[in-house]
Amino acid sequence: MPTKAAAHPKPQLIHAASLARLPWVVHAFSTRYGGVSRVYGGNALNLGVTKHDSRTAVEQNRARFLKALGVSNWPLIMVRQIHSDLIHRVDKFPDHPLSGDGLITNAPGLLLAVLTADCLPVILVDRKTRAAGAFHAGWRGTVKRIVEKGVGEMRRHFGSDPRNLLAAIGPGVRACCYTVGEEVREKFRGQFAYADHLFREVKESDPVREKYPLLFLTARAPGHSDLPVKIFLDLVEANRRQLLDAGVPAKHIDSTAPCTACNHDLLFSHRAEKGVTGRMMGAVGVKRR
Repeated sequence: MPTKAAAHPKPQLIHAASLARLPWVVHAFSTRYGGVSRVYGGNALNLGVTKHDSRTAVEQNRARFLKALGVSNWPLIMVRQIHSDLIHRVDKFPDHPLSGDGLITNAPGLLLAVLTADCLPVILVDRKTRAAGAFHAGWRGTVKRIVEKGVGEMRRHFGSDPRNLLAAIGPGVRACCYTVGEEVREKFRGQFAYADHLFREVKESDPVREKYPLLFLTARAPGHSDLPVKIFLDLVEANRRQLLDAGVPAKHIDSTAPCTACNHDLLFSHRAEKGVTGRMMGAVGVKRR
C-alpha cells in the first residue's frame, strides 16, 4: 500500500536544454525516481498501468509528475500506444479513448504524453507558432516514419516550418544495447536507403572456442563453424535521420539523453529488467499567454 506522497522525494526529471529556454513550453522526461510505487524499488515513479503495480499508485505518481511540472490542473492526454504511425491533433481532452503513437496541439493548457521503457519518446516544439507534439517511437513506429510524419502533421495543421522546429529525443535504448533480429534489419532496408548505416554486427566471443579451436572443426569452409552474430540497431540515429530528412536542422535536434538499458538504476528498461519494469513519460505542453 503506497504511503502518503509527502513522505517521498520529488520526482527526478530530465529536461532538454533547448526546450527549457522557451518560457511558454512545459516539458520533461521522467525517471524512475520520486514516486510511491514499491514493486519496482522504493519510491518508484511508475507512470504506466502495468500488471505489477496498482492503479492507485500510478494515479498518485501521475499527480506527482504533474505537480513537479507545475501543471497540476492541466488535463493529461495520452493514447493507447500500438506501435503505429497514427497521430492525433487534440484541442481539448478527448471525448473517447485514442489509439495511436503521436499527439500534436497548439492549444494551451494541455499536457501531451507518451509512455516508454526502452522505446524513444520524441518531443517536437514549433518555436514560432507555439505548437507541440509528443511521439512514441519504437522500432516499428520508426519503420513507419512516425517522427517524420509528425513533422508533416505539424506543418499541415499549424503551418509549421521544419526549420523552426526544436526536437528532443528522450531516454531510450541506444545502439550500445539494442540487439534485434535480421527481420528487423530487412524491414529497415525496405524503407530507408541508409538503413545499413543504422546497424552494426558483433560476433559473439567464446573463450573455450578460442582456446580449443580444434574442438569446433566442421566440414564447412573455412573449416570452423561460425559464431553467432549480434545485430545492434541505432534507434536514436534512425529517428534523428528522419528529422533531418523532414527538414529539421541538425543543431535543433537534442539526442543526448541517456540509454535506458545502461542506466536502469535511473531509468526503466524493459530489456534490462526482463519485462518487470515501470513506464516513464515524455511530456510537453503549451502555456497560456
